[in-house]
Amino acid sequence: MSKIKVGVVGTGFIGPAHIEALRRLPNIEVTALCEVNIELATAKAAQLGIERPCTFDQLLAMEDIQCVHICTPNFLHYSQSKAALLAGKHVVCEKPLAKDLHEAEELVVLAKETGLVNAVHFNLRYYPLVRQMKTMREKGDLGDVYSIIGSYLQDWLFFNTDYNWRLEPDKSGDSRAIADIGSHLMDVIEYITGLKTVEVMADFNTVHKTRKKPLKPVETYSGKMLQPEDYADVNINTEDTANVLLRFDNGNKGLVTVSQVSAGRKNQLKLEISGSNKTFAFNSEAPNELWIGNRDSYNQVLMRDPSLAYPEAGALMTFPGGHNEGFPDTSKQLFKEVYAAVAAGKMPENAPFPTFADGYRELLICERILDSHRSQGWVKV
Repeated sequence: MSKIKVGVVGTGFIGPAHIEALRRLPNIEVTALCEVNIELATAKAAQLGIERPCTFDQLLAMEDIQCVHICTPNFLHYSQSKAALLAGKHVVCEKPLAKDLHEAEELVVLAKETGLVNAVHFNLRYYPLVRQMKTMREKGDLGDVYSIIGSYLQDWLFFNTDYNWRLEPDKSGDSRAIADIGSHLMDVIEYITGLKTVEVMADFNTVHKTRKKPLKPVETYSGKMLQPEDYADVNINTEDTANVLLRFDNGNKGLVTVSQVSAGRKNQLKLEISGSNKTFAFNSEAPNELWIGNRDSYNQVLMRDPSLAYPEAGALMTFPGGHNEGFPDTSKQLFKEVYAAVAAGKMPENAPFPTFADGYRELLICERILDSHRSQGWVKV
């Protein structure tokens, strides 16, 4: 079997996560690694065991590279995805797809015109029990959706000395917590329920209005502390927390909360979806369990097990029950579906994976949430 050769752009937290997941697929070879300059690319390629360090222009010129993964800061997603498509490469882009709707719309149109495979890394869809909830809803087990309560909580920006490029709007955009983790939450909600968010009412809060920016490099999630003289004060105007009321196209309502300053919550997405038949409750920090609530009989806990799940969810399970799967497996399962399309050489008509169009949809919701916070009123999506 000839292997599909892949280039990865960016070596922060998420780039190596893509590489690790790609290496678990038998028909993929991560051949090239791109960074901002050849010196950094060479050092990172040696560290990660990748054959070809390169700059972005060099990567695009490599005729044997079929697919490019964009794992750079947000402000580069549009230009690099566009250039890769124009160079005839299939593209997997980190979220958000772009910094604004105009850029995202252009990418959606260009991807459709080229017919190339395009995907956005909404990997949290790929927890098997998330797909189990979606399938149960589609088969009528959940019933009509009555209400949705969701949260996404982290603590990696808990201290005012915690700093990252996502705190700088020129690199990340005007929204932070909503655009960063809220986009995952909103995507998963619509994915599971099949509902569309039609109106939002949002209220943001910036807990640390001034943060101390390190004058020396500190890698994301490293937990390293510097000395007082190693920091500079920076004013912050993006949100640490956000609360959003939601109205859906079936007439019912929901509520979501996101925070990047919740001590002890490392990366917790929680959902409680109440339907006319049952309630589903899911926690990404315990992703191998799904709580199922009933009104007139005992409640249940479904353990992740391909022999117990619907086949649609079982397709995302590599190991039998009791052999836990988690966050790294979500990217592997997403890429498995993406590269089935790459192997076929074209974008499927009804792609099972999140596409640039899905990236546009989540950017639209996030922008309307930001509009709502600014106006302090309901905003239509």
